[in-house]
Amino acid sequence: MKKIFALVGLCIISYTGIKAQEPIEVSEDSLQIGSSSIPALSVRIPEVEYEKTLKSWIKTLESGTKSKVVTENKQMSIFGAKVKPISDNPVNVYSTLLNEDDGVNLKVAFEEKKDEYVQMSSGEYPKARDYVFNFAKDQYVEVVSDQVRTEENKLRDLERDLASLEREQEKLERSTRSNKETINTERDRLAILNNELESISGTIIEDSSQPAGMGASEIKEDYVKDLEKKKKKTLREIETSEKKVSKAEKEIEDAEREIPKTVEDQENLRSRVSEQEAVVQKFVAKLNTIKEYK
Repeated sequence: MKKIFALVGLCIISYTGIKAQEPIEVSEDSLQIGSSSIPALSVRIPEVEYEKTLKSWIKTLESGTKSKVVTENKQMSIFGAKVKPISDNPVNVYSTLLNEDDGVNLKVAFEEKKDEYVQMSSGEYPKARDYVFNFAKDQYVEVVSDQVRTEENKLRDLERDLASLEREQEKLERSTRSNKETINTERDRLAILNNELESISGTIIEDSSQPAGMGASEIKEDYVKDLEKKKKKTLREIETSEKKVSKAEKEIEDAEREIPKTVEDQENLRSRVSEQEAVVQKFVAKLNTIKEYK
């Protein structure tokens, strides 16, 4: 049960810690390169990790080209990058990625020709805006998708624990039914065995009290010995049946104590499952909203 209560704690934390989706907005900005300030685009990407986003951004810039991103004083540059969504010709890209509270800020400048940068007034600005926007959106979607998977895993764990408790209850109830049948069977058997014991004991007493006839003493002695053996065998069978009855009664008693606890734990878990389903639905709704961003 420790595992179950730990998962319940996780559900409560998740439910109260859901962050609403934030917008992704690309705006015109400037980027300081050395002593020069050049036109750039800026976007804040919510909730993402800095290192992971940095690797993704470098991988995106280097995709489809042999050029490599060079980083100096936290400023990245790549020359001759193939950014097809913006231009069929290679472009130079300058960028910075700054770590912020609960997200990062990406600034990007695209140089189509020497000292000619994509800016609001240029025809390529909408393409550049979409390029930066889509990168930011993809990063945000990936983060929230991970959040959805995490919450779905918590839900599956809770559902597995609930199913385990349901199986345990069924097992206890089957055991109780089986033990009741055992008790009825063994009590019927005990009635028969006790009658046999009474009959054997009476025969032994009767035969032992009568004198044996001439030449019959050995036969009588063997007969009494056989009766004594049968009596001992019957006593052992009675003891075995009584132990079975006692064991079955003990198991029924234990089950009757355990079943109410199991039922109560199931009710608590069903409540937690419902809460976690609501958590998952909230994260899925958040993800779907972000996927609709344009």
